[in-house]
Amino acid sequence: MTMRFRTIAVSLLLLLALTACKTQYNLVLEGNNVNDKYKMAFELFEAKKYSKAADMFESLSALTRGMPMEDTVQFYWGLSNYRYGDYITAEGNLNEFIETFPISPFIEEAKFLRIDCLYRSTYRYELDQKPTYQALTVINNFLRDNPDSDYEPRILEMRDELNERLELKAYKSAYLYYHMEDYMAAHHALKAVLKENADNRYREEILYYTAMSAYKYAEKSVPSKQRERYLTFVDDYFNVVSEFPETKYRKTLDGLYAKTQKFLKNEGEENTDK
Repeated sequence: MTMRFRTIAVSLLLLLALTACKTQYNLVLEGNNVNDKYKMAFELFEAKKYSKAADMFESLSALTRGMPMEDTVQFYWGLSNYRYGDYITAEGNLNEFIETFPISPFIEEAKFLRIDCLYRSTYRYELDQKPTYQALTVINNFLRDNPDSDYEPRILEMRDELNERLELKAYKSAYLYYHMEDYMAAHHALKAVLKENADNRYREEILYYTAMSAYKYAEKSVPSKQRERYLTFVDDYFNVVSEFPETKYRKTLDGLYAKTQKFLKNEGEENTDK
């Protein structure tokens, strides 16, 4: 019986302690004592209770306007949301901080964290890429304004990954016409991708499907148009094999080129006979 009462007593003490802590947090959060709020905000942050820390820093932000600690409070408000994983809210916090405190000692870190928030808020290549373009704009501005930043290597990695996503989207969007067997549209779309960005990292695939589109378009054409369209394939064939002589598509392309040469030769002989 004694042991049972001890267990109950300990449980009640723990419950009271937890209730007291919660009450203390709420009292400070709802109060107007700047020092108490500031102290508790950082205690929560150090304890990795980032959601509660963010709420406390947000509460402090209205009370510390014009005070020396104002930029610290605003920065840690954004940082708390960032650490909590609320990147949309954190990006808004950090963007406001950057605009309000351009010479704060936290400014470079704030800019990097905002970039990371934007980067994390982008979508895979099949979806809308407006967030990707926004992130790239902010990244390029940062690299221009902070050429010697310690954050540069990581930001360059982000930029490369986002650019790859845009290049993949451009390639796949053009390839869709090929998949739909609209070979004329595919040929134009694929060539337009490289006209827009000759250094697209999917260049080999784009050149291959450009050639394949030309061949299939010629193959399905009326006889009077085939010679001209097979000659387009020949040009596209040489574009691929001259630039990528060891391409994995070489066997397929060589086979189609041989068929094309046979067709052109036979057609030439027929025209001679006539």
